[in-house]
Amino acid sequence: MAMTYFLRDSAFPGNAVMEEEMLEELYRQMLKAARSRLYDKNDAGDVVQEAWVRILEKYDTLRESRKLIPWAKTIASNLASNANRARRSEWLADNCEEYEHVSHSYHGPELIAELSDVLGRLDPATRTLLLYKFYYGFKDDEIAAALDVPVGTVKARIHRGKAKVKAQNQEQPRST
Repeated sequence: MAMTYFLRDSAFPGNAVMEEEMLEELYRQMLKAARSRLYDKNDAGDVVQEAWVRILEKYDTLRESRKLIPWAKTIASNLASNANRARRSEWLADNCEEYEHVSHSYHGPELIAELSDVLGRLDPATRTLLLYKFYYGFKDDEIAAALDVPVGTVKARIHRGKAKVKAQNQEQPRST
C-alpha cells in the first residue's frame, strides 16, 4: 500500500483501482524489458525487484511523472545488463581454474608464430582493426572514433576480416 501511495499518479486521485492497474502495467513493462535483455530469463523477477528498489530510492529524480514507465523500463533494462555482466564474471571465475591448464598449453611459440603468420597475410587496415578489437579489447565505438568512421563500417570490416582469417585457416589447416 505504501508503494501505491508513493507512486500515486495525480491523474487518478483517490482511484485505487486505476492506481493498481497502473502499477500492474508498470510491473509488466519492467518484466518485459528485463526479459528482453537477460540471457537467463529466470533472473527477470530479481532484476525487476531490484528495479523497484531503485525506483523508490530515486523517485524524486524523475522530472515528469508521465514518463514513469519509460524510466522504469530503462532502469530494469540497465539492471538486466548488469546482471548479465555479473553472471558472465561469475562463470569466468568459476571456470577459470578448469581451463587454466588449457590456456597455458596454447600460448606456446607455435601459436604465436601461427598468429603472426595469419596476421601478416592480412592487409594492414584489416590487421590493425582486428588487433584493436581482439588483442587490445577496444569496443566498436572506440575503434570508430579512433579511425573516424561510422560504427557500422567498423562492424562490417571486423566481420569481413574474421571471414578472411577463417578462409585462410580453411585453406591451410593446422598440422597438429
